[in-house]
Amino acid sequence: MCMRSLAVAVGGALGLLACAPHEQGAPDTMATRELSAQGWIDVTATLDPARTPVYAGDAPLKFDFLKDMRKGDKLTLSVYSLGAHSGTHIDAPMHFVATGVPIDQVALDPLIGAARVIDIPDSVRAIDAGELNRHDWRGAKRVLFRTRSTLRGWMDSPEFHKDFAYIAPDAAQLLAEAGVLLVGVDYISAEQFGAPAPRTHQILLGHGIPIVEGLDLRTVQAGDYDLIVLPLKVAGHEAAPARAIVRKRRPDNRSSPPAPPNRSRLNISVATERVHWQSPPGRGR
Repeated sequence: MCMRSLAVAVGGALGLLACAPHEQGAPDTMATRELSAQGWIDVTATLDPARTPVYAGDAPLKFDFLKDMRKGDKLTLSVYSLGAHSGTHIDAPMHFVATGVPIDQVALDPLIGAARVIDIPDSVRAIDAGELNRHDWRGAKRVLFRTRSTLRGWMDSPEFHKDFAYIAPDAAQLLAEAGVLLVGVDYISAEQFGAPAPRTHQILLGHGIPIVEGLDLRTVQAGDYDLIVLPLKVAGHEAAPARAIVRKRRPDNRSSPPAPPNRSRLNISVATERVHWQSPPGRGR
């Protein structure tokens, strides 16, 4: 075969490679990449009666063992008693909106996705509209506030602190009007202690925005993250404890490495000038 014929054969083959659809039945590489715990950070406060703060007037935490192998029993069996707003938890709209959905009907969309952690100085108690606008929050779909409660380790202290940082109603209004899907704070309420009316909750929950309270953000810094926060699926109630994890996002807003190149091999038969595909062993066609 002359070099010109070889060039035509190779060029045609490369064209087929560029235009060829996925092999029938072949899985999408990005969608099926093995999931792992790599990079994820647990931002859930540990539930422990010895060190979990309880909001004034809320139900105390009581954990006990009905059976305990350490004491000679054949198995270990526990019983938990706690309030729905214990530790890291999610408030559903039903909490302060008469027609709001309960926690088991909160959609997954606001609970999974990109989130921005915003650092609030230790001196700030009221995260009002002025304080909010001192930070780069616009465009974020989920906003988590890292405040004096994190700096002082209050989610790991049994004492209830009344002077925690809170979200003021005017800031809640800005967040709601901007289309934020979820708001999170690092203490057991987003509302000012002793507020004359629960306006912050009413505004956010009234817009269908779940509120994550009691996050332990000591191990993360300000920036953009992936967030997964899933509450216990308790039917017909206004809140539930949740497990929350975050993963740092890349500057280009990608959280996962690019898909590996397609390993299908392109075989070019020089003798016959025919082009055909050969899949790696074990892959379906």
